[in-house]
Amino acid sequence: MSLHDVLLLLLAGFAAGGMNALAGGGTFFSFPALLASGLPPVTANATNAVALWPASLAASWAARDQLRPLGRYVIPLVLVSLLGGLGGGLLLLAGGDETFRRLIPWLLLVATLLFAASPWLSKLINRQHEAGALPPHGPGSHLAHSLVAIYGGYFGAGMGILQLAAFSIEGHTLLRANALKNLLSSTIYSVAVVTFVAAGRVSWGELVVLLGAASCGGYAGGALARRLPSRWLRGLVIAVGAGMTIYYFVTT
Repeated sequence: MSLHDVLLLLLAGFAAGGMNALAGGGTFFSFPALLASGLPPVTANATNAVALWPASLAASWAARDQLRPLGRYVIPLVLVSLLGGLGGGLLLLAGGDETFRRLIPWLLLVATLLFAASPWLSKLINRQHEAGALPPHGPGSHLAHSLVAIYGGYFGAGMGILQLAAFSIEGHTLLRANALKNLLSSTIYSVAVVTFVAAGRVSWGELVVLLGAASCGGYAGGALARRLPSRWLRGLVIAVGAGMTIYYFVTT
């Protein structure tokens, strides 16, 4: 790892940590930086997942009070997330670098569109609830969460938006939906991380640099959260996501 790569990962990690604290979308900074540092696509994705893992665990622990009243409701969701995260991680490893390389622009496109559309999706779901058009618990609930978990284990960018949408459709308040999202995200990341580490697809040098920088960025982002307009930050994430999507469509 050259000095140029270290500086790139420091900047990208700081930006990713700050954006996750402020508006989300930090993967759009960290994942391309890992690719640019020379890591193979699967290794870059695995390293990025491990870097995000501690933050997801912390967020899940912080939201535990919202989850206690749900009791056994969360058990099948956690099991589905474990299996889906494992399946997605194994699918990534089985597909190999070339398959994942071809999918990168499409995955970035989906994640960017989800991030950009999330405010409108939230408003649409709320209107449907107010009109009584959406059932609190549809028959395909566990199937939907399974598909989201597989996606999370495979790539993960935009996974939280999908989870929030699913829990909102099921009738949960935004606060509780976010707590459930944090729990399932940490579950998916945990099993995916174990899978990637066991398979030897984590680059530890890049991980240490990225994780340290992301922690500093997260602290700085938390301090700035009340001072900067969220629409500016969302616009920056969307612009970066769109730029990365176009770049990888052109180069892959």
